[in-house]
Amino acid sequence: STRVDVFDREIVVPFPPESRASGIADPSFHPYVWYRRTFELSEEDRSGRLLLHFGAVDYRAHVWANGQLVAEHEGGHTPFSADITSVLVEGEQVVVVRAEDQPRDLSQPRGKQDWEPEPHKIWYHRTTGIWQPVWLEPVPRVSIRTLRWTPDLDRGMLTLRARISQQPEHPLRLRVRLSLRGDELASDTFLVAFQDARHDFSLESTDTTMSRDLTLWSPQSPNLIDAELHLLDGDEVIDEVGSYTALRSSGFADGRFMLNGRPSYLRMVLGQNYWPESHLAAPSEDALRREVELIKELGFNGVRIHQKVEDPRFLYWCDHLGVMVWSEMANAYTFSAAAVDRFTREWLEVVQRDHNHPCIVAWVPFNESWGVPNLERDMAQRDYVRALYHLTKAMDPSRPTIGNDGWEHLVGDVWGIHDYALDGATLRERYGSFDALARTIKEVRPHFRTIAFPDSKRTAEPVMLTEFGGISYMPVAGERWHGYGTVESPEAFLAKYEELLEAVLDSP
Repeated sequence: STRVDVFDREIVVPFPPESRASGIADPSFHPYVWYRRTFELSEEDRSGRLLLHFGAVDYRAHVWANGQLVAEHEGGHTPFSADITSVLVEGEQVVVVRAEDQPRDLSQPRGKQDWEPEPHKIWYHRTTGIWQPVWLEPVPRVSIRTLRWTPDLDRGMLTLRARISQQPEHPLRLRVRLSLRGDELASDTFLVAFQDARHDFSLESTDTTMSRDLTLWSPQSPNLIDAELHLLDGDEVIDEVGSYTALRSSGFADGRFMLNGRPSYLRMVLGQNYWPESHLAAPSEDALRREVELIKELGFNGVRIHQKVEDPRFLYWCDHLGVMVWSEMANAYTFSAAAVDRFTREWLEVVQRDHNHPCIVAWVPFNESWGVPNLERDMAQRDYVRALYHLTKAMDPSRPTIGNDGWEHLVGDVWGIHDYALDGATLRERYGSFDALARTIKEVRPHFRTIAFPDSKRTAEPVMLTEFGGISYMPVAGERWHGYGTVESPEAFLAKYEELLEAVLDSP
């Protein structure tokens, strides 16, 4: 883990060293990995500030530029940046990154990355170090740093919260133009006297009631609002940014999922989003788009990304092509003070990073009590699940939050049940009527876990079968994969799939 001076291997970034795509393909344990990259700058790059961005580095990163420590970050799924302007030198620039990723540390949010030398059961090979893009961004001395869009369909409003890079020496102005398919929806210029600014845009003139298909975002009509922003010092434009947002609401009412205030049937798939050749990292941007296209082509209108915070470019294509997303955090596998601290900080970074994506219609901090394995007896773990639910709602009250998907429900806007029964008759027996559902919640213990604790106090929250099926083809000699049931032919797969799906569709 000490500083290294010899870099004798080449790696293709942003692929982890465990993967074939990296050119290294070493799946063994790598507690520490080091990177070194040199580059030169143009005069234009030196005219303002220079930011060095990292999409994601798993798990703990230290970054040096020209020998000076410029960034530290903990959290394997969230981005960070460094302003390296003050450490630039003449000629060649040198960036060094050390990534620490302890393979057996179960207090680290790791999702389905295995802690054993070889993947077992439902877990996968590890992803160490850089696994999302790294890039340089020249920006003006004072620049637009972050944007946060929040639609309010009931009031016909769109709220913008903007943050600039530093406290302005004197008041600036921000000019914003919103348009839909080239037609202006709203425009305004307002004062920016501090680092943070807020402005409400009235969109009542768009008449969202009469022209829903033309203005609101949905899987059928993924309408996006383009935003052009100019930061002004007097009449001079000192920075400009392009962005997008959408008019969309999501929630639950009367036991049903509501999209834009109307019932919408969720036809969702559980997306693992691991690639054999590149692990957590997508093999290309085209692969991310193709993944979204395949979801739609298979007849689904949404995806729950399982135990992974996906690359923002995937969410970009979900926004543009129309796929709803339940955003789930990569869990740890133990409960401790360190695990609580790590998980909470990273989860809040996830909610902040992805707030603007209209495709995200729900947050899922916990899956199947992973990271809180003793909810039945440990009141501290119960308090933590409740606290994280309420903290998520405080950070983003505009979306529903599922407290703990699968079983052992305490608090949440949805009760999700994971049931891998492999025959339709069992599913009908458990979910075919409201009385059957009540008995199931009380008596059935999936994976020996209660579905809901007595003090969970369910009121109007809907109950959803959020995982079922898990059908696998029978592996041949030498192949290893996990399934909750196996079939031997495409015909058998389709028959079993239809049997299970019809049982689910017959439930109230």
